[in-house]
Amino acid sequence: MSYAIRVNEQDFDAEPRPGQCLRTYLRERGWFGVKKGCDAGDCGACTVQVDGEPVHSCLYPAVRAEGRSVTTVEGLAKDGELHPMQQRFLDAQGFQCGFCTAGFLMTASALDAEQLTDLPRSLKGNLCRCTGYRAIEDSIRGVKHAEEPCAGQAVGRSPGAPAGPLVVTGTARYTFDLEVEGLLNMKLLRSPHPHARILSIDTSAALRVPGVHAVFTHHDAPDKLYSSARHEHPTEDPDDTRVLDDVVRFVGQRVAAVVADSEGAAEEGCRRIVVEYEELPYVVDPELAMLPGAPVIHPKGPESRIFRAENNVCGEVHGELGSVEQGFAEADVVYEETFRTQRVQHASLETHGCVVYFEENEESGEERIVVRSSTQVPFLTRRALCDLYDLPPERVRVVAGRVGGGFGGKQEMLTEDIAVLAALKLHRPVKLEFTRPEQFYGATTRHPFTVTVKVGATRDGILTALQFRVVANTGAYGNHGPAVMFHSVGESMGVYRAPHKKVNAYSVYTNAVPAGAFRGYGLGQVTFAVESAMDELARRLGIDPLVLREKNVIGPGEHMEGPAGEEEDLHIASYGLDQCLQVVRDALADDRSAELAPEGWLVGQGFAMSAIATGPPGGHFADATVKLMEDGTYDIAVGTAEFGNGTTTVHQQITAGALGTTVDRIAVRQSDTDVVGHDTGAFGSAGTVVAGKAVMKAANALAEQILSFTAEYARTQRSLVRLLADAVECDGRTVSLKEIFEAAHSKGVLLAADGHWGGTPRSVAFNSQWFRLAVDPDTGEIRILRSVHGADAGRVMNPLQCRGQVEGGVAQALGATLFEQVLVDGRGEVTTAAFRRYRLPAYADIPRTEVHFSRTSDAIGPLGAKSMSESPFNPVPPAFANALRDATGIRFTEAPFLRDKVWQALADHRARGASDAA
Repeated sequence: MSYAIRVNEQDFDAEPRPGQCLRTYLRERGWFGVKKGCDAGDCGACTVQVDGEPVHSCLYPAVRAEGRSVTTVEGLAKDGELHPMQQRFLDAQGFQCGFCTAGFLMTASALDAEQLTDLPRSLKGNLCRCTGYRAIEDSIRGVKHAEEPCAGQAVGRSPGAPAGPLVVTGTARYTFDLEVEGLLNMKLLRSPHPHARILSIDTSAALRVPGVHAVFTHHDAPDKLYSSARHEHPTEDPDDTRVLDDVVRFVGQRVAAVVADSEGAAEEGCRRIVVEYEELPYVVDPELAMLPGAPVIHPKGPESRIFRAENNVCGEVHGELGSVEQGFAEADVVYEETFRTQRVQHASLETHGCVVYFEENEESGEERIVVRSSTQVPFLTRRALCDLYDLPPERVRVVAGRVGGGFGGKQEMLTEDIAVLAALKLHRPVKLEFTRPEQFYGATTRHPFTVTVKVGATRDGILTALQFRVVANTGAYGNHGPAVMFHSVGESMGVYRAPHKKVNAYSVYTNAVPAGAFRGYGLGQVTFAVESAMDELARRLGIDPLVLREKNVIGPGEHMEGPAGEEEDLHIASYGLDQCLQVVRDALADDRSAELAPEGWLVGQGFAMSAIATGPPGGHFADATVKLMEDGTYDIAVGTAEFGNGTTTVHQQITAGALGTTVDRIAVRQSDTDVVGHDTGAFGSAGTVVAGKAVMKAANALAEQILSFTAEYARTQRSLVRLLADAVECDGRTVSLKEIFEAAHSKGVLLAADGHWGGTPRSVAFNSQWFRLAVDPDTGEIRILRSVHGADAGRVMNPLQCRGQVEGGVAQALGATLFEQVLVDGRGEVTTAAFRRYRLPAYADIPRTEVHFSRTSDAIGPLGAKSMSESPFNPVPPAFANALRDATGIRFTEAPFLRDKVWQALADHRARGASDAA
């Protein structure tokens, strides 16, 4: 067979392998802009153009491209000039993590005038998990948002992300966008049983598969217990996990690893392994799991730090302030209800994975292992690997390229541990990349919660008592289980004043896919229950729900109190909740969106609010270094990872402000254990308030160094020296920064400064969300007529990026509210392990949300800023539920609010009404 294909105006004649798709054919030839998001034609991240027509290259056989012209995102630009659509995506900043951007560009650049008038249909083949789609629409429409602020004035403006040009040209390098000589591929054999003991494993047939190099089982792995969760303090999580265990506890747990020349050979090796199991009793309901006689999932001792292993209680918290019995006796109205939230997948378009290889340590000359990983926590992962394999830190380097989405899911060590095992044993580079199905049954989910809320108030709307019973299903392993449970009952209760409060909360093991860290970290689940209950209480009192909140929320300078105990380092260092509530009041006052509802549809409105600490408790550490370079530019070294959270841009802006320069004169090195001493990681909304504060300290110190050195060099007074964009003004004379560097270098002076921040004390951020909905009583269809969000982010460092974080949080929360759910069967096995069975919000599903920022300046955060990555998610589900209650008269207590569930509830409601009338 003769084969010829033209890719980006280059000719190739290498024949594809039998059955090979165009995506892998292109990537093998270095076109890394073609991404793998699903390999099922569901997400569009792999979109390329074949003879000018967009296709999903993961479904397109490479053999069909014979004789055709293929264009990838790398080929859109011509003669060094960006394609107009690439420029538009830069101007509007139509991306966050950027993993989906190449696919959107290849689709959008091929749309004709008619298709541009119907974007919901035209973009149905492309998914984005980060942006909420407004920025993508603005990009396609040619709306410009990015700014170029003047020197020293970057903070509070909206410069574009520094990686933007790389993202839109497909040259930003994500985890697997590199070539490693001699790379081997790993695939995992997973358990078919919810609970079983492995009696024997026969790997002989697998080892006979051509190309298979090794098979690893529990006999080859360390026997140490650890947690896949990554925290600054490892004792926050129970040590209940092994790299490979002789007991499996959920369908999908890894049993063995096969390493081969190709993924196909590794997969065939997995199929040839013969495992003999002893099936054990299992339990998938957390309430049943706590009962006497239930199967014990982790019969381990106190060294594992499991609260009550014999009852499958991973963690628990109990406490009472005052007497809730007295409080409810004093109430004129008491409302009690049980609410349930479902499992949700993070669905970051870049799946979990890593590439492990070897290099020479430039300082010591010794060989070390390098782990290139899609992780939010490179430093904590290195620490865990060193502990697991008894390696000194200088023998391990962990680096994250650009990360294709995280949302908490990559605050785990799910691939690095076993890939390092193989690399150390074979002394060969090894790659492990999860498939999309593995993301559903081999990674983690959001914790499903059952929350019973009881709240009492006097007839004039003053709360007398607030009580929670919370059961969080942590799945088969306790990674993040106790911490999520503890956080869930913190700010959700502390934001309200009540003299009597009580909490009983449990994190419970079951034989199901493990849960983990997810945007909001448990707070969203309990906020759904509390804010729904407050809305219902207001209705029963006959009080405006907004007024009821205003009567009972904490105020400026107050402490958040709860039965779980007061967190001493948590302070309301700025207060914007009143402004967030005013956003709702203003939306109600000027709203005419009900006029958009189709005739006969039910219309309602509702809102909710939330509070969140601006960082995790117990310390969250960041080191940063800022230095002057030889060419007169600046360099920032910081450990935190960039995955669309915008921290890189903010760190540039902070530095530009301190040094009186422009963001384009500042380079950033990050996400690499080589660049700074330590960084806890990019989670808990810490990128701005922790790492940003370390950067600010370093930049301010460097500014003082430069000014002092220049004053001495120019023999003038320090007060007469001022930093300019690329120079220093000295008493009317201008000295270039390049000259300053050379002068310092000649004297052996290094113009560089370090900054450190420990994440404490912490402040509190606030959010509000309001919806007006229309519901079709005949079908259960819901339309969002208007969406308004109030956000208290302190001083907003980059309004465009912060708005994008809010919009993305609202969109992700709407997915969880309307249709997203990881379903498991009676054995705990995931049955929705594909995007086409697990519905993600598409462009057509998400309304434009009006975002209003409170005007506050925080006394703790850098330059007055607060965090705003996780918190926008939390008030969305209860606001939607409250609007749905207003429209239908029905209180929906279990998410998601699927169309058929809404229709059935309406039908039952009408039937009860007819029966009562009769």
